[in-house]
Amino acid sequence: MNRDVIGILKARGLRPERRLGQYFLTDEGVATRMITYAAVMPNDIVLEIGAGAGSLTELLNRAAKRVYAVEKDQALAALLRERFETAASVTEILEGDVLELSLPKFDKVVASIPFMISARLTYKLLLHEAGFGLAVLLIQHEFAEKLVAAPRTEAYGRLSVVAQALTDVEVLETVPRGAFYPPAPVIGAVVRLQESAAKRDLIGDKAQFLEFVTAAFAQRRKKLKAVFKGLYGEEHARCADLEQRPEELTPEAFIRLALWLTSKP
Repeated sequence: MNRDVIGILKARGLRPERRLGQYFLTDEGVATRMITYAAVMPNDIVLEIGAGAGSLTELLNRAAKRVYAVEKDQALAALLRERFETAASVTEILEGDVLELSLPKFDKVVASIPFMISARLTYKLLLHEAGFGLAVLLIQHEFAEKLVAAPRTEAYGRLSVVAQALTDVEVLETVPRGAFYPPAPVIGAVVRLQESAAKRDLIGDKAQFLEFVTAAFAQRRKKLKAVFKGLYGEEHARCADLEQRPEELTPEAFIRLALWLTSKP
């Protein structure tokens, strides 16, 4: 796969744009395991983000019923259309910025995403009104650590709370810099986020919950009763969870607190 990706790019005079975070996955073992982790089946509709030169796209094209491959780079999108928009292919190329596109209907996400949009893309998936089902993402290792971080740790924050409150999330493997062309500046990690219907139904309005958690972590060193006093009034200071700082509260406690505060008159 390494030689294939490099050869395809060089044959068309294309070079990875580091400023755009273009580090193409060339390790076929990692790509194959990502599809296995996502349990991609012949009846699945899969969304791929940052398709690049199409190394992961090629494997998805063989495994899924339908693949929507998103690519922002105009030259790469043209390359992908040439490779995959054929009569025998199940892949459609969507050219544009995934952060701005209206997403098609899909069952799963499998993607090696541009590291520079990891946070914004993850929030877009988490808040996607139709849900995303299951996502297997190759991201930078540091970002993966934030997704699974525990309370009272440096990495724990808004992202940790929202991701763990809405999904079952786990880090599946680390990916070395050399698995990319050109070699990535940081170590990568493959994570799996499985949407939880029970969690989603309990929270209700996902955007409102994100706003609540964002307000809490805006002053992460303060006790929550001080943070929310101006929003919910003095009478709400009796809740025990409000005696803690946001970095001390578990995602489950955040859900409980959000429901308790928003249910008050």
